[in-house]
Amino acid sequence: MRKSLYIVLAVLMSVCVWADKPYTLVLDPGHGGKDPGAVGRISKEKDLNLTLALKVGKLIGEQYPDVKVVYTRSTDVFIPLQTRSDISNKCGADLFISIHTNSAEAKSPHGVETFILGTDRSDDNLDVAMRENAVMKLEADYKTTYHGFDPNSIDSYIMFELMQNSYMDQSLRFAELVQQRFVGQLNRGDRGVRQAAFWVLLKTACPSILFEMGFISNIEEEKYLNKAASMDQMAQAIVDAFGAYTHREAVKKETLKAEEAKVEEPAPASPQPAADSPQPKKEYFALQVCASKTPLAANDPKLKGQPCEYIQLNGWYKYYTAADPDRAKVMEARRRLLPLFPDCWIIKIEK
Repeated sequence: MRKSLYIVLAVLMSVCVWADKPYTLVLDPGHGGKDPGAVGRISKEKDLNLTLALKVGKLIGEQYPDVKVVYTRSTDVFIPLQTRSDISNKCGADLFISIHTNSAEAKSPHGVETFILGTDRSDDNLDVAMRENAVMKLEADYKTTYHGFDPNSIDSYIMFELMQNSYMDQSLRFAELVQQRFVGQLNRGDRGVRQAAFWVLLKTACPSILFEMGFISNIEEEKYLNKAASMDQMAQAIVDAFGAYTHREAVKKETLKAEEAKVEEPAPASPQPAADSPQPKKEYFALQVCASKTPLAANDPKLKGQPCEYIQLNGWYKYYTAADPDRAKVMEARRRLLPLFPDCWIIKIEK
C-alpha cells in the first residue's frame, strides 16, 4: 500500500513542469488517512481541512482560470509532511496554503489564526507547532527522514532559529490579507498572525502560510465549521485574499519590469541641456490604494475621500497617495490609512 502511494505521488509530481508554467497555487489539507488530526464531538479535523481546501480550489478554478491548483491530497489519504513540501517544490509553487483546524484542552478558545514560519517560541505558538509537527511520528524511520528532528523536543526547535526564510515578507503579506478577510468579512474571532516552527513551511520554497480555521474543541465553533454555508463563506474569504495578494504581486512585477527596462535602455547621445531644460525626475515612495481599468473620479468611493494621483501601467490606472522621497514618512502614512485601505502597500514612482 505504501509503495503504491509513493508511485501515485511520483506520477502526480512528474506532470508538473517548470518552463512557461502558469501561476501555481498549492492547497495542503492537513492530516488525512490514518492521521485524523484534532477530533471534536461531531467531526474530525482531516475532513474539515479537506472540505475547505476542495472548495477553495473549485472557486479559484472558477474565478481565476489562469491559475493552476495543485492539492497535496484530494482524498482521505495520509501524506507525510516532507512529501507535502516536495509536491509544492516539484510543481514550482508560487504560493502554498496549509489548511488546518485548531484544538485546545480548554473549551473556550475560538477564532482564526494564521501562521507564517518563524522562531517565536512562546508557549501557545510552540504548542501548535508541536501538535502539527507530531504527525511525522506516524512515519516509519521518521528520524532519518527529518534528520533527527524530534517534534516533541524543545531543543529540536533551535534549528529553526538558524535558518532564514527568503519568503517571510510575502508570506506575512498574504497571512495578513487572509486574517483581515476572516475578521472583517466573516466577523470571526481574531487570534492574529503569528510565527511558529512548522516543518511543512520550513521546507516549502515559496511564500507559505498555515491557516487554522477555528477550534474543533469549542462545540459552538465546531458546529459553525460543519455548516456548508460557513465552508462556502470561508472558502470565498481565502479566495478574496488570494486575489488581493496576487494582484499586488503582479503590480510589483510590472513596475519592476518597467523600471528595469528604463534602466537598461541606453541613453542617446545628445548635446548638453540648456539651463532652462526640464529637471530630471525625482524618485518617490508612495502608497498605492487601489487600481482600476478605467479612470476614477476624485469622489469615487474607492478613494475614500483621499487626495490621489495615478500612473498608467499595462492597461491599469494605479492610484496612489502620500508620495514622499522619505520612505519612513510613507510607512507612517500607511499605518494611518490602513483602516481605510486594508490592502494598501508601498510602491516606488518618479515625479
